[in-house]
Amino acid sequence: MSQIALPLDWPDPTAADIILSDANAHVALHFERWTTWPVMATLLTGPRKSGRSRFAAQFALRTGGRLFDNAEAQPEEALFHAWNSAQEKRRPLVIVADRPPPAWIIRLPDLASRIAATPAVEIGNPDDALIARLIEDQLGRRGLAVAPDLLAFLLARVERDYVAVHRVIDALDQEAFSRRTRLSVPLARTALAGIGMIDPVT
Repeated sequence: MSQIALPLDWPDPTAADIILSDANAHVALHFERWTTWPVMATLLTGPRKSGRSRFAAQFALRTGGRLFDNAEAQPEEALFHAWNSAQEKRRPLVIVADRPPPAWIIRLPDLASRIAATPAVEIGNPDDALIARLIEDQLGRRGLAVAPDLLAFLLARVERDYVAVHRVIDALDQEAFSRRTRLSVPLARTALAGIGMIDPVT
């Protein structure tokens, strides 16, 4: 599918648009339909660096709701009270976690029952289209243009993983800065070899 930025009426605390693709467009649609949620809360999961906290922060700002990030590491009592408060005040709560239960072990029975009643949505691994847009967008923000041959080279070698994409972007930026030159396939080959992603002769 084609990629689009979120509508302009979605304020972004980080001043960076979210790029939509098949990996995450269903999340945006789920948030747009928040008034139909069975409870005033939702559980958002997905890989790290997938933009899940940004999705949640934009939504909370737009709706006057609340973000409860990194939920597995937070006190269960705090999340329990936040969930109850969201129902009482009719303000949506977005709970961000790495994985849903049962992978996320919740020991407080009352919280476990509430999370079980909470709709959940997951950001998927990045597809080719999203990886291409992330590379172009993030390098463009650093003043680096990505030629078609370079993009093709990267797409053939970058893991379909958000953390890997960020590692590649940082490596390209650092290599271009150290050489004081523009991006190219030879430069990218050196940068990717430097982080152990490819063999130097690949």
